[in-house]
Amino acid sequence: MDKKQTMIEVNRIFKTIFGKECPYNLEELLNKFAFDVKLPQKVHDSVTGEITWTQSINASKFIKQVNMEDYDTKHGWIQPKREVSNLNDILKLWKRINYTTTERIYDCINVSESDPLYRCENVYRSTDLRNCKNAIYCDGLGDSENIIASQRTSTSSFCIRVDDSANCTNSYNVICSNKISNSFFIQDANNLNECMFCSHMSNRRYCIANMQFEKEEYFEIKAEIIKWILST
Repeated sequence: MDKKQTMIEVNRIFKTIFGKECPYNLEELLNKFAFDVKLPQKVHDSVTGEITWTQSINASKFIKQVNMEDYDTKHGWIQPKREVSNLNDILKLWKRINYTTTERIYDCINVSESDPLYRCENVYRSTDLRNCKNAIYCDGLGDSENIIASQRTSTSSFCIRVDDSANCTNSYNVICSNKISNSFFIQDANNLNECMFCSHMSNRRYCIANMQFEKEEYFEIKAEIIKWILST
């Protein structure tokens, strides 16, 4: 996705979770919500000099996947045999052709600034995603969609900052939890709906800080919490 398309998806996700459009640009979104997510970094293709994106930032030479494949088609990567007398000779020859491949994109549609991705669609600046759609600033997701700044999570949708969790929807800031919906700031919990600031509990609704509230009280407080989350 380009940046314009990405912001359209960001706003759609924010409206679903918070009922409001995102008040931040992409850089502000990155700094506020994805500051601790491992993301692909910008490097330069060592052959063409163009900007590319990689998960392997410790390498010294890079080549974009499409450029690697193009070179293989036109020239092939097999090298003529040379005389070698020791291990150092082999290492020198290896260094000449040992580029780290970047932007490894497999069976994906409309993705950018990402590496690697598998069977994904509409992804921006993310890494290690499988079977995901509409993902921005994410790492290590599977079978998820409409998700921002999340890590090591599966089968979740319309979430922001969900880590090490599964089966979450319409939620913000969830850690190590399962079956969480319409909730904010949840940790180590299971099967919660419309809860906030709750930990180590299951099968509850309209709870705040592990205390039971009436529905009307809960939504009054939730409106204030949304204002606080989206404050600049």
